[in-house]
Amino acid sequence: MAASTQFARTLLFLVFFFFHSLRGLNSATFTIVNKCSYPVWPGILSGAGTAQLATTGFALQPGESNAVTMPTSWSGRIWGRTLCSTDPSGKFSCITGDCGSSKVECTGSGAIPPATLAEFTLNGANGLDFYDVSLVDGYNLPITVEPSGGSGNCTTTGCLVDLNGACPTELKVKIAAEEEGSDEKSVACKSACEAFGDPLYCCNGAYGTPQTCKPSSYSQFFKSACPRAYSYAYDDGTSTFTCSSADYLITFCSTHSKGSIKSGTGKLPFGVDIWAGHAHGHADKSTKGMSLVVAAVFMTIWWQLS
Repeated sequence: MAASTQFARTLLFLVFFFFHSLRGLNSATFTIVNKCSYPVWPGILSGAGTAQLATTGFALQPGESNAVTMPTSWSGRIWGRTLCSTDPSGKFSCITGDCGSSKVECTGSGAIPPATLAEFTLNGANGLDFYDVSLVDGYNLPITVEPSGGSGNCTTTGCLVDLNGACPTELKVKIAAEEEGSDEKSVACKSACEAFGDPLYCCNGAYGTPQTCKPSSYSQFFKSACPRAYSYAYDDGTSTFTCSSADYLITFCSTHSKGSIKSGTGKLPFGVDIWAGHAHGHADKSTKGMSLVVAAVFMTIWWQLS
């Protein structure tokens, strides 16, 4: 009987240790997809204190995808570069989202604004992943972030709208147009901070707190078009989302038809999932399966102890 009790206690300890450490042992897979009608060169930058990945930039032709394994507790950002080319000397550069490395790999350099950013902190507070799509540094192309296989709120977020044409004139980044009869075309949309450098828009100096830095007409342009995306520095309440133990699909130029992510008033409260059931189907299966395993193990332990 003593041996059975000791065995059961040991098994109980191992089960507890296993489930406590399970999330920490799992890495996440980020699948990056290009659904645009033009090539996109994704860039990846790890945050401060996080090692750069082996892959920090690559090309995706229309319809192509690439899966990247992210280490546990990774933080950083992903964005898309457009209108890229290599000059006769071998220098690689992009008109939007360039990271200044002169190569396809960004090797620790971030996006030069304006650029739409997908930002992540994996396995952060309480073991949760935190993620958002940010237009704080401006906009260059549509991006969505879609969790899968996780548990919790796990809301899909992003910006589906092409804002380059509708961008206010004073924020537009223009290049010579290739189309006959047109002089220029807009390829990106600056933030008001970048365009004017005013602390009022940059949320610094006298405007460096949530109480003093408020939405501007320019940030409201971004927010009304993309209600789940960050539109200015203190836009946390409707723009940061959480999930646990998920993989992520990052899509450029997504054509997702569910919900109302394409437009809105920007008055969505934090944590409200208006795409109900979209990511939760996977989470429910995972949770139910795990619950059955836990129940079976603890019934075995109870039987050994009785």
